[in-house]
Amino acid sequence: MTETAELADGANVTADVRAPRRPALSPSRAGDFKQCPLLYRFRAVDRLPEKPTPAQVRGIVVHAVLEELFGLPAAERVPERAHGLLPPVWQRLREERPELGELFTDDEALAGWLETASQLIEGYFTLEDPRRFDAEARELLVETELSSGVLLRGYIDRLDVAPTGEIRVIDYKTGTAPREIGEAKALFQMKFYALVLWRLRGVVPRQLRLMYLADRQSLTYTPDEAELTRFERTLDAVWQAILKAGNTGDFRPNKSRLCDWCAHQALCPAYGGTPPEYPGWPEPDPGEETPLDRAD
Repeated sequence: MTETAELADGANVTADVRAPRRPALSPSRAGDFKQCPLLYRFRAVDRLPEKPTPAQVRGIVVHAVLEELFGLPAAERVPERAHGLLPPVWQRLREERPELGELFTDDEALAGWLETASQLIEGYFTLEDPRRFDAEARELLVETELSSGVLLRGYIDRLDVAPTGEIRVIDYKTGTAPREIGEAKALFQMKFYALVLWRLRGVVPRQLRLMYLADRQSLTYTPDEAELTRFERTLDAVWQAILKAGNTGDFRPNKSRLCDWCAHQALCPAYGGTPPEYPGWPEPDPGEETPLDRAD
């Protein structure tokens, strides 16, 4: 990929290298650090690979189908058309990442998995009628710098803007509706997006809406300026803690019930493991989200 670099004399040159991006804080990485600093290190600093699960890949596929759905004319946004998008989206993903096909032992297992994805798409249509409005943006990258210098970056599944200017943030969830701890984590993500949009546009989003496609339920929330100001201070504190750990290499494990789902338990001192040697604060960006982060 070519990047344009500005020289001291103002001239521009192009180079076939990607310029490093500034370290940023994303909702997923902030959530990792709050859950377990060592998990943050494994993902953002060491960048250890994690084999995706069928559920995670299904989330990616369903998100992509819904993104493409809103690229169609309003009258065509019907269940039949959405279901028709599923096979080509899955085929495209397999071509981009052939190893994903190895998740399924045979054609029957694949067919059953595709059926569960189809059920999630069907669940979406029980929550809203996409023919009634147009989305302003889909898979929208948002980025802003707070007055403290913290750079925030994330992807919004869908952004709706009413003719009156009111903003609605939509996030699709392909898992089931969460219990109290999961709900708090989901709202943390949505408040993150609301804060970024407020700083970018000067308007507090009117509604944050989480759509749980499996349960066919929605969770809605209306933030206000005072709450987002407090949340901004929370993110500042999280980032300062990350920088402190990054400078010292002291990312401590935080043992909890969530450890049962951690892909790096064998390297965790809390379970008798030994982390790899600390490589130092990373370049480029340790805050960037991946498709797997956005497909929960």
